[in-house]
Amino acid sequence: MNRERIVIICPGRGSYTRETQGYLKKYIQSSSSEIKYMDNERNNAGLPTLTEIDSQKFKASVHMKGEHASTLIYACSLIDYYSIDQSKYKIVAILGNSMGWYSTLAFSKSLHFQKAYGLIDTMGSMMKNKIIGGQIIYSITDDDWNINKGIMEQCLKEVEKVGAQISIYLGGYIVIGGEQEALNTLLKRLPKKDNYPFQLPYHAAFHTPLLQSISKEAKRIFPKDMFLKPQIPIIDGRGYIWSPWSTNEIDLWNYTLGNQVCNSYDFTQSLTVSIKEFSPDKIVLLGPGNTLGGAIGQIICQLKWKNISSKKDFIAIQKDNPFLISMGIPDQREIISQFYENPIISS
Repeated sequence: MNRERIVIICPGRGSYTRETQGYLKKYIQSSSSEIKYMDNERNNAGLPTLTEIDSQKFKASVHMKGEHASTLIYACSLIDYYSIDQSKYKIVAILGNSMGWYSTLAFSKSLHFQKAYGLIDTMGSMMKNKIIGGQIIYSITDDDWNINKGIMEQCLKEVEKVGAQISIYLGGYIVIGGEQEALNTLLKRLPKKDNYPFQLPYHAAFHTPLLQSISKEAKRIFPKDMFLKPQIPIIDGRGYIWSPWSTNEIDLWNYTLGNQVCNSYDFTQSLTVSIKEFSPDKIVLLGPGNTLGGAIGQIICQLKWKNISSKKDFIAIQKDNPFLISMGIPDQREIISQFYENPIISS
């Protein structure tokens, strides 16, 4: 039986929302031992366990804070990843958005499970006492997902004027990082469109030079020899492919804790490279939720992949034979998921 070729996308911060509360409890069967390990680690650190947080009524002040959100999102993505029926689907590449890069490293086995958890927990908790800067998100498309070049150019000019930076290129959105004063100015200056622009709660100025101190501290904490060659090709926030054969582990350490922390994350380029270089039969977005679904659809439209060139085209193909499988959507999850024996955790 020929397996369908799939590219995996790992979501980042902001993907665990009010609508995804209870995600771990619902789907934990595929990875209960891994979740138990994380819960024990958090319990030993005097923190509420992930299963406890997942079972609580959603509160932004709890579920969206870095010291909880990062590992909670990773746990949700992990149970989704290990529930994929790999007798029917072949994973040909993995990528992520922002924090999803760390999940990408874990699922490709560039990091052993425990070390991946430690990295995600540490990077998510470094600013628990004081968040450095912040992020706002802005839409640059029309209602049919065409990029409005005039709006985009105006946005980039305003960002430069106030001394902020582009944090993430996200399909039809731009995520802007900077000092709070600069962001406050942009919230007033950028032309309003629906709810945009708006600030992302509990987010720092990720992927900007403001986080150079975080990068320096991370390099002090994590040794260069903790990274391994990936077992599956992975695509970073520049669109660079790290292969199982040619990856230099020190370079991967340096990118992950250096360049990636302090420079723009181009999710648009990352997904573009994955589609053009690996030509998957389907794209699979891990949970929790489906917050990246729109941005992924916009990138597919920009590429005119499979003759999809508009929001209308994308919605039509998703109804008949979905190219994007969002595991946070139960009907789509059933297409690709099965529960099977838990993978062995490496030490």
